[in-house]
Amino acid sequence: MLSTEFHRAEDKNSKRLLVALHGLGDSAAGYRWLPSLLGLPSVNYLLVNAPDSYYGGFSWYDFADNPAPGVLRSRKLLFDLFDEQRTRGFPTEQTILFGFSQGCLMTVDAGFRYPHLFAGLVGISGYIFEPEKLLRELSPVAARQHLLFTHGTDDPLIPFAQVREQVNLLKAAGLHIEWHEFVKAHTIAGEEELELIRNFIRARFDKRETR
Repeated sequence: MLSTEFHRAEDKNSKRLLVALHGLGDSAAGYRWLPSLLGLPSVNYLLVNAPDSYYGGFSWYDFADNPAPGVLRSRKLLFDLFDEQRTRGFPTEQTILFGFSQGCLMTVDAGFRYPHLFAGLVGISGYIFEPEKLLRELSPVAARQHLLFTHGTDDPLIPFAQVREQVNLLKAAGLHIEWHEFVKAHTIAGEEELELIRNFIRARFDKRETR
């Protein structure tokens, strides 16, 4: 099982949950700022450590060699984690899956394959692993998932044009993706981007609860 940190919402009865997946070399500890900066008191947070050690932090897959085995293994571990949260009383339809960089890749990879509908998916500064294969393996509810995807035009690690092309491929297949470009490097673009994420999360929770 993946190791996690749980941060309870101010509303102790809330079933809203945000699952946060960090980037390469980071950890759950690197996202302890997220609850306070997003400022969403009704949301519980589950900060997740990736399975492999990497220079004092963790990684979701081996980006330098063949990422496929690690991606497949991490996808299975995330499916188990999502199933566990359901048994703990956090319905998937009230769960936001959030990921940065490698965590973004895993958010897209697992989110569109998991057989239950999330409140929403948020991917930041990542890319899509084998997008054509993903389109062949979509879950029965994938066409109803909603993804916010942001990327930086000045990202030196993951080329902007490549990611935009991948996203356009998924959008052309009918997936609901809200794409936003920022003049930024491999990072989160401060309050401007946080406000976009915050508003997306609020809207997705409100939409799920009014259905």
